[in-house]
Amino acid sequence: MSSPPRTDVPSLQASAGQLPLHGRVAIVTGGAGGIGEAVTTHLATLGARVVVAYIGDPAPAEQLVASLNSAAVPGMGTRAIALCADVSDPAQVERLFDAAQAAFGPNLHILVTAAGVQDAAYPAIADTEPEQWDRAFAVNARGTFLCCRQAAQRLVRGGGGRIVTFSSSNVASLRPGYGAYVATKAAVEAMTKVLAKELAGTGITANSVAPGPVATPMFYAGKSEERVKAVASQCPMKRIGEPTDVAPVVGFLCSDAAGWINGQVILANGGYI
Repeated sequence: MSSPPRTDVPSLQASAGQLPLHGRVAIVTGGAGGIGEAVTTHLATLGARVVVAYIGDPAPAEQLVASLNSAAVPGMGTRAIALCADVSDPAQVERLFDAAQAAFGPNLHILVTAAGVQDAAYPAIADTEPEQWDRAFAVNARGTFLCCRQAAQRLVRGGGGRIVTFSSSNVASLRPGYGAYVATKAAVEAMTKVLAKELAGTGITANSVAPGPVATPMFYAGKSEERVKAVASQCPMKRIGEPTDVAPVVGFLCSDAAGWINGQVILANGGYI
C-alpha cells in the first residue's frame, strides 16, 4: 500500500521555462532517504524530472514521488518516478537507465550517486571482516562505478550532462573506525577525477561532493548522544549538518552555472574539515 503524499515538499513558484533544470532528466540513487531525498526534492524544485532509485521498503520512495508529482507546475507532466534497483548489480543498473529513458525520453542529463552504506559498528581495520569490507565496496564503490559507467555511455553530449558522485569528508579526516568506508569513498573520488578526463569533449562534467556529519539515519546509527554532541562541537557552525545544507551544492553542480567545474571534490561540511 502506498503511503499518503508528503506535505512538506516545496511547490514550484516559477513557470516551468524559468527553472534552471527545466527539460532535464536526473537519476538519483539512494534518492528516497537522507541526503538523497533532499537532493531529489531540490532537483525537482529546479525543474528536473527525477528517477528515484531505492532499495528495500518502497513506501518512502512512493511517498516522495507522490508529493513531487502533486506539486508539479501545470504542463510539466510527471516530475518523478520511483524504481527499485540494487546499484551493485550491473543488470539492475542497466534497467534503471532503461526505465528512465522509457519514462522521460531518450535524453538523460544528470546522474547523482547518493546510495551508500556505512557499518554502524565502526570496526577498526584489524577487526573488519572481509564480508564487511566487501559490502561497503559493493554499494559505495562498485555501485558508483556501475552507475557512472552507464552515465558515461548514455548522458547527453554537447552540454547539460552532469555526473555528481558522493564522497565523504572522512577521506580528509581519516578517523579511526571508518577504514572500509573511507577506502570506498577515496576510490570514488579517484574514479570521478579520472572520469572527468575521459569525458573530454562531451560537455559532461563529473564532480564529487564530500559532506561532513549530516543528520541522517546513517550518521546517527551506532553513535551515543554524547558522541553526536562532540561531533557537533567540532564544527565551526556548532551543529550537525542537514541534508538541505548539501542538496543545493549538488543542484548547483547540476546547473549550467557550474559548467566550468569539473573533476573536483567539493567539501560541504561547514568547516568541519
